[in-house]
Amino acid sequence: MTRTGTTERKNGQVTGGSDRLAATAKDVARIASEHAEAMDRERKPHPAVVRAVVDAGFARHFVPARWGGDAGTFAGLVDAVTATGTGCASAAWVASLSAFVSRMAAHLPEDGQREVWADGPDALLVGALMPVGRAEPVPGGWRLSGKWSFISAVDFAQWALVCATTQSGDDTAPHARYFAVPRSACTVLDTWFSVGMRGTGSNTLVLDEVFVPARMSFARDRAMDGTGALSPAPCHRVPLKAVNGLSFVAPVLGAARGMLTEWTDWGAARAGGGEAAKAVRDAGFRDVLARTAGELDAAELLVHRVAATADEGAVTGMLTARGARDCALASELLLTAVNRVFRATGTSGQTADGLFERAWRDVNCATSHLVLRMDPAATAYAEQVLATR
Repeated sequence: MTRTGTTERKNGQVTGGSDRLAATAKDVARIASEHAEAMDRERKPHPAVVRAVVDAGFARHFVPARWGGDAGTFAGLVDAVTATGTGCASAAWVASLSAFVSRMAAHLPEDGQREVWADGPDALLVGALMPVGRAEPVPGGWRLSGKWSFISAVDFAQWALVCATTQSGDDTAPHARYFAVPRSACTVLDTWFSVGMRGTGSNTLVLDEVFVPARMSFARDRAMDGTGALSPAPCHRVPLKAVNGLSFVAPVLGAARGMLTEWTDWGAARAGGGEAAKAVRDAGFRDVLARTAGELDAAELLVHRVAATADEGAVTGMLTARGARDCALASELLLTAVNRVFRATGTSGQTADGLFERAWRDVNCATSHLVLRMDPAATAYAEQVLATR
């Protein structure tokens, strides 16, 4: 173990980075809360929020230590994203994805990583992770074209990591690869008109016959399997499927916690005229508070187990399937909890553009993400269970 400034490095991982991130996440939540209404209205992140996310250390959290990053833990990131989400779900979404996309970029060849983080580990990367583009092999690299929807915070990025299908030779089956492309090479279409999570600015990225050097690409399987990363840090050796759900469920957990906190104060005042003793005697208030808090705690326990398993390493097929199942189940618990709270606000709490209404829209939108759906997670889990019979 070596000491660098106020941090220590062990097995390529910088310890102390997660602690710093958790401490600064509360400031991000405060700044995000101040701009949440404007972000929702304007359908994009506020520049001050993006700066706060980067300054807090989210972008560098999973960057390899050799480039000045923290190569941090999944548990540390989950806690920080959850804290950010109490202020604004969209801000937490951007914060979470900025970390997870950088983790994937750590699978680039060394020269590619050096280029991405040439100006330091705080470069903001965005991801287009579905293989909807096409890449043609050409001397020295690839010629890349495609249109990728739903790219959060794309207008603020320095780099985009996009996925495309390619064929390396006449006798090679088509396969998917990731490509790191500078934002300056991309065209962005204003297409994000979602019901919820509007502040993520998840617009459409377009590339038209862009040359990508070989050093800026790697096979998708390397990220999916957690193999081939040059970094020795545990966070870079975890299969994508084992942790993919964490990046999307943690912002939802934060949004649900923020909504419950606000509702508790609001509901107590309405139930008891501001007197806590009277509020406790209100059966409706008691029931909503207890059930919702319990469901949020249960979801948090599931999410933390997924993160702890990833941090411990040696993630097996069963643990990967269990992690996807746990994230999907946590998502369902959070959706149920938030819908209950929203109903409990009644007409007076459902003002358009109000805090409760925005959190309700955000959670319902976020939990519809494919990665958080139970059907595919249940299929993978059942296959693993039955394989041992």
